[in-house]
Amino acid sequence: MPEVILATPRIHHRLTGRFAVAFVPLALFAWGRGIKLPRRKSDWALLSSTGLISFAASYGLVFWGEQYISSGLTALLFSTYPFFSLLLAHFFLPSEPLTARRLSGVVLGILGVAVIFADQSKAEGAMGLWGGLAVLLSAGLSPLSGILVKRSGSHLDPVIVSVCQMAIGGLPLLAAGLLLEPGVTHLAWTPRAVFSLLYLSLVGTSLAFVLWYKLIQRTEVTRAQMMPLINTLVAVFLGWLILDETYGWKGVAGGVAVCAGLALTLWAPTQRGASEKC
Repeated sequence: MPEVILATPRIHHRLTGRFAVAFVPLALFAWGRGIKLPRRKSDWALLSSTGLISFAASYGLVFWGEQYISSGLTALLFSTYPFFSLLLAHFFLPSEPLTARRLSGVVLGILGVAVIFADQSKAEGAMGLWGGLAVLLSAGLSPLSGILVKRSGSHLDPVIVSVCQMAIGGLPLLAAGLLLEPGVTHLAWTPRAVFSLLYLSLVGTSLAFVLWYKLIQRTEVTRAQMMPLINTLVAVFLGWLILDETYGWKGVAGGVAVCAGLALTLWAPTQRGASEKC
C-alpha cells in the first residue's frame, strides 16, 4: 500500500531521529567501558532478527497505525501485548509455561484497559481497520524480541544488545524515510519538539532498553512483559494529574481491574502444580 505510506506525516524520519539520538550515547558508553561486540554468528543472527522485530517492525507498525485510530483504541489494542507474551513464552521458554492464573490475570488487565478507554475506542472507516490491525500486529510481534533474547542472548551485555538492535532495526526506517517521506527540513523543530525528541531518545529509548534487557536477564520475561498494563495506569494517572483529564467511574473500575490482573500475574506462587497449567 505505497499510497498510504506516502500520506504519513514523516513517521519514519521521526523514528529514525529518535533511534539515532539514542544510539550515540549508548555506543560511546560501550566504547568507553570497553564492551566488545559479539563474535559468534549466532549472536549476530539473534541481534539482527530481534532488532528488525522490535525496532523496524514493531515501532513502525504502531506509529503508522495510530494515525487512523484513537489513542484509547491504540492503548486497548496494544494492551494485548502481555497476552501474546504468555503464548509465545509457552512455546519458546519451557521454564515459563502458560498457566490459568497468569492467563486470567492478563485477560482481567486487558478488560480493565477496555473499561478505562471505552469512550475513546474509536476508528475511522477502512483505514481505521488497517490501523487497528497494524497496532495489534505490533503488540503480537513486540514480546517476541525479548523472549528470543531471554532464550538465546542472556550472556550478551544489555548495552550491546540495545546498540546493535537500534543500528540494525533503524536502517529500514531510515530507508523508508528517505524514499517515501519529505526531508527532515520539513519538520517543525520547536523547543517542545526538540525536548520531546531528546526525552524519548535518551530516557524512553537508551536508558529504557538497557534497563529492560537487564531486567529480563534477572526475572521471568512474562512477568517483565506486563509493563504495558502498568504503563496504562501511569498514563491515566499523569493525564489526571497534569492535563486535568477525567475518567469517572470507568477509570476507577478499570484501574481496579488492571491492578487485580497484575496481582494475579505477578504474585503467582513460585511452585506451580501441574493442575495449574493450561
